Amino acid sequence: MAQTLLSTMAARGLRVAAVAAAAGTGAALTFLAAPALADVKAGVDAWSAGDFTRAVVEWQGPAAQGDPDALFNLAQAYRLGRGVEIDNVRARSLYEQAARLGHVKAADNYGLMLFQEGEQTKAMPLIKAASDRGDPRAQYVLGLSHFNADYAPRDWVRAYALMTLANGAGLPQARDALAQMDKYVPQAQRAQAQSLARELEAGAKSQRSSELAAVELGAKPASAIPASVPAGAPKPSPKPAVVTTQPKPAGLPPAPKPIAPAPVPVAVAVSQPKPAAVQPAPAAVRRQGNWRVQLGAFGIAANADKLWGQLAKHSALSGTRKTLVPSGNLTRLLATGFASEAEAARACAALKAEGKACVVAGQG
Repeated sequence: MAQTLLSTMAARGLRVAAVAAAAGTGAALTFLAAPALADVKAGVDAWSAGDFTRAVVEWQGPAAQGDPDALFNLAQAYRLGRGVEIDNVRARSLYEQAARLGHVKAADNYGLMLFQEGEQTKAMPLIKAASDRGDPRAQYVLGLSHFNADYAPRDWVRAYALMTLANGAGLPQARDALAQMDKYVPQAQRAQAQSLARELEAGAKSQRSSELAAVELGAKPASAIPASVPAGAPKPSPKPAVVTTQPKPAGLPPAPKPIAPAPVPVAVAVSQPKPAAVQPAPAAVRRQGNWRVQLGAFGIAANADKLWGQLAKHSALSGTRKTLVPSGNLTRLLATGFASEAEAARACAALKAEGKACVVAGQG
């Protein structure tokens, strides 16, 4: 569904660009360091102000010139339908272009799109690389693959370790999968998994530090797509999208009922709505505060009503009321009723964790 703000930070004349925060699935869009282009920054500023159409216009020029940040941001816009109509085919192509220019977050999202669209075999090298960098969505997918012995060797210790890391990062799907794994993975293997999880986390931190050091030294980024992943149009996968149980190797406990993967946000800020993650709030008590959270800005007011219909029952917005505020040619959608800035910020953080866009918008 919706994503959050884009942000930029200047460091040694470089732009540190954005990561959309998580499946559904999340997240502020981030950029890897690259020579700062005025149009890219102008687009980020416009996006942050809710002017998505202008942001897209600003990014089109740099994207045509091969700027990986602009390509990534345009992909986010097409994936979310912000400033343009939702177009997953176009988003996927832009992610791939940016990834081949070294944009690792684009590579992460590209791999997740491949997996969700039925090209699991082609996706797995990208999923593995994203997991090694610490992406919780990729850790979730790879963990399920190791648990079910589908698209990866059966390895319950590694599966449990990866799912533990994804759960620790706040990915809702990981919590549910971990609860199912607890029914099958022996205690001794769970203990081993905790040690492995710490090793994997340390490795991810080391890899991120190395990448940052390379950026600061001005090294030209290599393609973020493994050489084993071919380019080209989508191809149907010979394997079913729903995981199936493989024959049980000797010496392992009885094979459990396979855990089917829940929808995973393609950008921690770029996912489509995940109904399973939106829990209705029973008998919500109407909030009386004046603090607001902005959920989006739309050129067509009816789209604001549509988004509210999708989010109104989310637990983070329980008791709030819909507020529509005209802003030039746009209509801003806000949830009003939070008692304090801190309460509004907590609600926004909960939405961002599921890949939904929001920003604390002050008092009404």
